[in-house]
Amino acid sequence: MKHAATPKPAPPPLLSEYDANDFYCEIMGLDGLPHTQDIRNRLNALDVPAMRQRARSAEQELFDLGITFTVYSDRDAIDRVLPFDVIPRVLSPDDWNTIETGVKQRVAALNAFLHDIYHDQHVLKDGIIPAELVLGNDDFREEMCGVHVPQGTYVHICGTDIVRDEKGAFRVLEDNARCPSGVSYVIENRHLMMRAFPDLADGISIADVDSYGAQLARAMAAVAPRGVSYPTVVLLSPGVYNSAYFEHVYLAREMGAPLVEGQDLIVENDKVYMRTTNGLEEVHVIYRRIDDAFLDPEAFRPDSMLGVPGLFTAYRKGNVTLANAIGTGVADDKAVYAYMPRIIRYYLNEDPILENVPTNICRESEGLKLTLDKLDQLVTKPVGEAGGYGVVIGPRASKRELRELRAKLKKDPANYISQPMVRLSVCPTLVGRAIEPRHVDLRPFALTGDSTWVLPGGLTRVALKRGSLVVNSSQGGGSKDTWVLV
Repeated sequence: MKHAATPKPAPPPLLSEYDANDFYCEIMGLDGLPHTQDIRNRLNALDVPAMRQRARSAEQELFDLGITFTVYSDRDAIDRVLPFDVIPRVLSPDDWNTIETGVKQRVAALNAFLHDIYHDQHVLKDGIIPAELVLGNDDFREEMCGVHVPQGTYVHICGTDIVRDEKGAFRVLEDNARCPSGVSYVIENRHLMMRAFPDLADGISIADVDSYGAQLARAMAAVAPRGVSYPTVVLLSPGVYNSAYFEHVYLAREMGAPLVEGQDLIVENDKVYMRTTNGLEEVHVIYRRIDDAFLDPEAFRPDSMLGVPGLFTAYRKGNVTLANAIGTGVADDKAVYAYMPRIIRYYLNEDPILENVPTNICRESEGLKLTLDKLDQLVTKPVGEAGGYGVVIGPRASKRELRELRAKLKKDPANYISQPMVRLSVCPTLVGRAIEPRHVDLRPFALTGDSTWVLPGGLTRVALKRGSLVVNSSQGGGSKDTWVLV
């Protein structure tokens, strides 16, 4: 007599053992979020083995598509796939309204600030921000004083790094007003998610991200030199060895614009031309992914092999537009960031919609004293670094690290700011054979020509190491698809 096989027990719901550890959770909130209920139910119908199988397929697809970034400091693995987590980050319509209006306000204030410091400098004369903080800044370009830029737009592409605190409030961590990167991952993450998890998104109304390329092309056309009805737009890249080269190729294709390097352009009679198989073609707008210093060896670094001799003169005379404008780096300096709430009130006569993380400016005696007194409680950052480098998280630092930091602060206080350690929100993340909380931030991308448009969602970066607050890809972070519900 055959005995019936004992049925295998059903796998537990995916989120059944998930614990956010008292952090604000992007899926669960503090006690459940109504707008994520349907998505949570669908996630709970899945199990970890199935999730892992789909995740492996997604990662292989990223590799096959060549969606990589470069880590210069890693000699063993230069090109890497950006780790992708398959559980999305979900934002409610109200969440997105706050973010979108706050980002637009911030971009308006940044453009007003940049126009002012390169023209009348009222903000400095009125003492809203210390003059030496701007005029002595390495990214302040005196050559830009008096230069007209179309539409008054200096920051055409802006990436605003936003975190959510333990109460669920959004706060700005920093502005990226020079050459913000990462938007290609936003779009590719969505494509990847829809292929890997069509069942999770089926019937759920999610804001589209595929219009970014068209919106970027529209913004670039809006800032063409006066009198140019059908501008030629190009994307200027440092070349294949740049860490974001994949993105350069991607965005040029999405815009329908040629991807060029410095050697492909030439300046004649103060106008910029692109070399083509049919001869020279005039270029009107350059979306540049090269830092200021390397743009023109005649105006800035004479040893630059990446730029175009004579480009700045053509730019200054209004014959070509550069996006972002030269000299925008002063606006995303971490010390200038601390004054952004005052800058918003000064130019717009409005309170900030998105507040800063409270910041101590170590160049000021009060800020330095507070930082030195509470070094083991604060997060200290060098103002000139990016990518999370040089950041010291006081509560997690060794005595030696704190001792070395104290010496650096006393030697060069102007190079540092400090902030309280924000209890960043978390999102369920597939880690090995479990679903665990990992800290996340968000980088929405705003495009400004004659008006500002914000891509719905943005790049959600996730710190994949347990307990880590560093989400940067260069230091082991990954990304998630960001769903804005509509």
